[in-house]
Amino acid sequence: METLRYGAEPSQFVELHGNAPGNGTAILLHGGWWRARHDLHQLDAMAADLVGAGWHVVNVEYRRIDGDTGGWPQTLEDVLAAIRALTPGTPSVAIGHSAGGHLALLAAKSAGLSGVVALAPVTDVPRSATEELGEGAARLFLPGEDDAASPVRRLPIGCPQLVVHGVADSRVPVAHSRDYAAAARAAGDPVDYAELPGEDHFGLIDPAGEPWQLVRRWLGQRFS
Repeated sequence: METLRYGAEPSQFVELHGNAPGNGTAILLHGGWWRARHDLHQLDAMAADLVGAGWHVVNVEYRRIDGDTGGWPQTLEDVLAAIRALTPGTPSVAIGHSAGGHLALLAAKSAGLSGVVALAPVTDVPRSATEELGEGAARLFLPGEDDAASPVRRLPIGCPQLVVHGVADSRVPVAHSRDYAAAARAAGDPVDYAELPGEDHFGLIDPAGEPWQLVRRWLGQRFS
């Protein structure tokens, strides 16, 4: 594993796993409602699994809210700066969980990535704020109004997407992904949507679980 910085702020760094791209580059974006107490190590096990499958992995840290100078649009700017600094191999797929799924979708839109895997993503920041999700994180992330901050309001994304959501998710309700997938398809995006009965929010990032095996199959079919 190698650590590289893409900016001067403490949180502006990435961890690189694996050698030169085989299947391509997987850009990992962790969740945690953009809060500073959550970091990229949430996805360490996922990174190791992808390396074993022949992917070069870029696990991205970014500025978060709660005193880390993050928020909108700084946090997305960090992700885009990391992608520009690394010139990832082709294909380049963003894989994000929760708030990381939000960033993955927006990064794919802005950076022209090959694909996105969004696991229980935050797709509509004002809706999340209205529904009081994330213990007030959505309002901290986006204090005002800006349609550019929400993937569902920036469709089409312009690349293949896999959206996975557990029906038992109490952190980000499954209805958010249902609505996003329908809107993205209506906008012309190629979206595969998997809704998993009994799965909660964090089961989606367990490499030993069936949700992750679904992701691996999708990546293999699309990009191997």
